[in-house]
Amino acid sequence: MTLGWILAASVAGGALSAGLAAFSLLLRASWVSMLVSYAIGALLGAAFLEVIPQAFQENPRQAAVSILAGIFAFFVLEKLLLWRHCHTENCEVHDPHQQPHDHGRSGALIIVGDTVHNFVDGVLIAAAFLQSKELGIVAALAIIAHEIPQEVGDFLILLHSGYSRTRALVVNLASSLATIVGGVGGFYGLQVFRDWEAALLGIVAASMVYVAVADLIPGLHRRPHLRDTASQALLIALGIGTIALAGAVLKH
Repeated sequence: MTLGWILAASVAGGALSAGLAAFSLLLRASWVSMLVSYAIGALLGAAFLEVIPQAFQENPRQAAVSILAGIFAFFVLEKLLLWRHCHTENCEVHDPHQQPHDHGRSGALIIVGDTVHNFVDGVLIAAAFLQSKELGIVAALAIIAHEIPQEVGDFLILLHSGYSRTRALVVNLASSLATIVGGVGGFYGLQVFRDWEAALLGIVAASMVYVAVADLIPGLHRRPHLRDTASQALLIALGIGTIALAGAVLKH
């Protein structure tokens, strides 16, 4: 019975939040580049206001090492993705006159981090239901509410990274399946995951920070006009504020 509740909550926590984020399918293409600024704020807000504090609460040393290792690993992964692209077609690295484009790199990196994040959410849902059904339901609702703004940001990053809207939705939904894997794994081996929770959260935070700072923010600098800068700063602040507000509501 408990496993059934965990499965139901994991499906809701993963697929429902990703599905609600798909409202971005209704956005005009011209809005996507503007709303990337919002995605940057949502990523940084989730990383520094939610994920990193939770990771340091579990195990500060393990969290710090995993964040550092995660940023380094994502740098190497992005280099490999860039190298593969440059060996299959002309690219901006070898042709300075070509229009810059990340060719799916930021999308690939954010999916890696989001998959780990969804897995951790599944483990947290399992831990809550193993305490009580009521606590499990509250935890699942909290995860859904917390994930929606972040999933919206991730969806926009995938669109900005060159994914079609349909492909971005499919990839986001596929990534959400990790919540189910985490829920079932947490039910059968919660103690193992508890020992590694800080490291997993550190990897999640590393992906968020790296994608926001290394991949997305440099693109904003191509629009240096004061009006563009003001709108970018406002949307980044709005993204951070959305995460902060969601966290404050859930804590009360």
